[in-house]
Amino acid sequence: MIEEPHSEENEINLLPLLLVIARRKMLIVKICATVFILSAGLSLAMKNVYTATSTFYPPQRESPLSAFASLLVQASPLQGLGGMSGSGELYLSILKSRTVADAVVKRLDLQKEYKVKSVESAIRRAKGSVKIVLGKDGIISVAANSKDPQKAALLANTFVDETIKRSIQLYVSKAGSERLFLEKRLEKAKVDLKNAESDLKGFQEKHKTIKADAQAAVAIEGIARLEAEIASKEVQLAVLRDSMTDESSEVKALLVGISRLKRQMVSLTGSGGDDSIIPATGNVPSIGVEYVRKLREFKIQEAIFEQLSKQYQFARVNESKESSSIQVIDEAVAPLTKSKPKRKVIVLLSTAMAFIGSIVWIIVQESASKLSPENAEIVREIKQSLRFRKRQA
Repeated sequence: MIEEPHSEENEINLLPLLLVIARRKMLIVKICATVFILSAGLSLAMKNVYTATSTFYPPQRESPLSAFASLLVQASPLQGLGGMSGSGELYLSILKSRTVADAVVKRLDLQKEYKVKSVESAIRRAKGSVKIVLGKDGIISVAANSKDPQKAALLANTFVDETIKRSIQLYVSKAGSERLFLEKRLEKAKVDLKNAESDLKGFQEKHKTIKADAQAAVAIEGIARLEAEIASKEVQLAVLRDSMTDESSEVKALLVGISRLKRQMVSLTGSGGDDSIIPATGNVPSIGVEYVRKLREFKIQEAIFEQLSKQYQFARVNESKESSSIQVIDEAVAPLTKSKPKRKVIVLLSTAMAFIGSIVWIIVQESASKLSPENAEIVREIKQSLRFRKRQA
């Protein structure tokens, strides 16, 4: 019963404000009309901007490192480690790099077109004219803006083209560094194998014909394979550490695999003393034990050399590949219609804001005219306090 009159009172109190707005409707119309004309004129004065879009897909191509991994994980605890390189994030970083932008600026002579003094300014303008988006499906889109539709298409296509060139340079450079690393490691393995072979041959010639029994021969073959696999994975680890930290999942997986292989080695050879590295051979004279040591060393070096030779051949093949790993889906073409300015939106939003602003201004003026003497005095004091007075000399 009490709330109903209160609601009616509030409803009645809105009527004076509506009456004031109605009386000053011409002011509102004039403000809206002025803003409408000005916004229309300004939007018409703006030059058309055209947007051309190029899209490409960076396929998950196997890198040289992954090829090494596929060789090294045969029947090992690391099977499945080999990953694919060339993710969308990687190519997105290349596309947004300063190197690519600098190449685009020089190729299209954008410093002259933008009429700027420094290359850095031209690079900033070029990057600002391009919007790069990586979709959930892995497709990257490059949208370039320009007042000339032909130049918009050329800018988008040039960014993609320079990204392709840069990705090839990085890939070939990486493959080349891995090939050089393996080449040095293979040369060392070749020397070690030659020394082990000469040592074994000299020992046999000195002591005539000596032959390890079947049990020792089998054990030696197993040890040699494990040693070769450990050495191969250590090579792979060295290559990974050249571009990754020990916190990366790939490096951690390799370290775990190497540790596991070493434990297998310990369980196979036993532990304790210098002779623990010699497999059980029964009651073999000391000269036989020495022969087994030299035979084992030769077999290990032979297995390591064989593994490194495979890796080296893979590295050479991958270094010779210069084809792009980017598949262009759509090249940018000159757009027929502008993308901005959206003149209708500009005019309508400006007029709507003018309408709301004029109503607020009228309400504020009306409220100020009906202030009590005390409140009017407070408002005057606030205005005076907000004024900046000149300092007296």
